[in-house]
Amino acid sequence: MNHDDLQEVLRAVGGRLRTLRQQRHATLDDISERSGISPSTLSRLESGQRKYTLDLLLPLAAAYGLPLDELVGAPPTGDPRVHLRPVAVPGQDQTVLPLVRHYGGPHAHKHVLPTGATTASGQGLHTHQGHSWIYVLHGRLRITAGTRQVVLAAGEAAEFDTRLPHALGNAGDRPVEFLSLFGPQGERMRVVTSWESWKSWESSEEMPGGRAPDSVDNPGVRG
Repeated sequence: MNHDDLQEVLRAVGGRLRTLRQQRHATLDDISERSGISPSTLSRLESGQRKYTLDLLLPLAAAYGLPLDELVGAPPTGDPRVHLRPVAVPGQDQTVLPLVRHYGGPHAHKHVLPTGATTASGQGLHTHQGHSWIYVLHGRLRITAGTRQVVLAAGEAAEFDTRLPHALGNAGDRPVEFLSLFGPQGERMRVVTSWESWKSWESSEEMPGGRAPDSVDNPGVRG
């Protein structure tokens, strides 16, 4: 790795740390409790205002349950294969498998929630910036967002604004597996229903037919 590559990795560390925390629906105080690093120092690390040193990164790697190279996004050496590792989310009894390695733009994950499990913490529902799209692969998934709730079966999808207090829960008698696309800056999916309407849709910045996609805050599920 040359100097320019190293600087590029270092510039991305803060964003990776913030994304990891948001993916786990954790606050700075939560990570501070697990790592022993003060919330103010964690905030400066995420914003790139604090130098990344081993005495800070090693406790964070342990708090997130990740190898150090994966925490900071170090490029692979010698082995070109991509090794995706499932992550157990602390306090949620949930297993998450990241499907992409980049940390800019929307993030894709596969989730597994055991019977009776929920992503809600002891402090209740989560809320944070962003937009989430969910597709159920197997089982039944309950989505709570704001004052609304919907249960999805395999092959059904829904989306919601994550600024709404929300949680996901297993609504069946077996583990539920689902995919999620999360836009941390509020990015939303666009569904092309026909190639003929694609150009007009792109230029008008809306769905063909002039309606928004089905979502928890725009009732309905897409199967």
